[in-house]
Amino acid sequence: MSAPVPRPGILEISPYVGGKSTLAGVERVIKLASNESALGPSPRAVEAYREASGRLHRYPDGGADALRAALGEAHGLDPARLVCGSGSDELLDLLARAYAGPGDEVLYSAHGFLMYPIVALSVGATPVAAPERERVADVDALLGALTPRTRLVYLANPNNPTGTYLAADELARLHRGLPGDVLLVVDAAYAEFVEAADYSVGFDLVEAGENVVLTRTFSKIHGLAALRLGWVYGPAAVIEVIHRIRGPFNVTAPAQAAGLAALSDTDWLKAARRHNTTWREWFSERLRELGFEVPPSVCNFVLVEFPDEPGRDAATANAFLQARGIIARDVSGYGLANILRVSIGTEPEMRAAAEVFAAFREHADGD
Repeated sequence: MSAPVPRPGILEISPYVGGKSTLAGVERVIKLASNESALGPSPRAVEAYREASGRLHRYPDGGADALRAALGEAHGLDPARLVCGSGSDELLDLLARAYAGPGDEVLYSAHGFLMYPIVALSVGATPVAAPERERVADVDALLGALTPRTRLVYLANPNNPTGTYLAADELARLHRGLPGDVLLVVDAAYAEFVEAADYSVGFDLVEAGENVVLTRTFSKIHGLAALRLGWVYGPAAVIEVIHRIRGPFNVTAPAQAAGLAALSDTDWLKAARRHNTTWREWFSERLRELGFEVPPSVCNFVLVEFPDEPGRDAATANAFLQARGIIARDVSGYGLANILRVSIGTEPEMRAAAEVFAAFREHADGD
């Protein structure tokens, strides 16, 4: 008997697995595995979401016109060159569907977001990972990996899970080195957390060329991860293509309402950024004092490195943390062995996590 056969590439996909939210046998957990907002959404966004619940029988605005207008005003962009989506993940997928297929290659940085190879394989394209330099995207390696079959380059800037970024001049150099028919997708999901003077989100590159798009999300600093809301800004021709293949009502009405309200609450966004900077630096320094390697990060998470030694490695540390209610993220799937990623949570959560890391250090040292 015959059976339906999926398209080439589909069965090569390792499904994306999100961070854990629960631990068997542990009643109270501190989830620091998914880079979620420490402060949660703006109260304005929560109220807008609740108010929208009275209109659930109505279809949403298919073009997200009010939200696109607000995004354009907030960032100084042309709303006609914006598309909203069900999280930036949907938009990353739509770009692959539109511009890549069997026989094509999709290029990304080695420790980049796991969705990049997934969306490439889903359309039958071949994902190609360019090596990084000290866990930073390497422009020379990316340009050196280009072939006549390359159709898209995905670059998370700043990057999850490394917390590193390309400076503005390096990002511009990458763009200059790409052929005009290769689309550069700059995934700036964590842009709001970056305070480095040499960082650029990338709007200038979009304005200057026809082969750059920029994706953003409301899931991180705006705290709307549950609503799945993202957006993309790009050249008019690319935006028109995305509109052709996206779903007609791909963003729910409550998500649009909450997104509008979140954009209006600039004080909440500033408070979230201040909180993240304060507790990212406090936690990093505390763990360094304990003897852990914690590389610098510009995002709302840090990496913690462990030696490749029995009883002291990342797997042992992760089990120790989970037994005490702390959920960190194993990033071995990103090619980062003996490393855990820890999201920045509330002050009590970070203090509690630091105490458990200290207890692990004592345990591992045999004290």
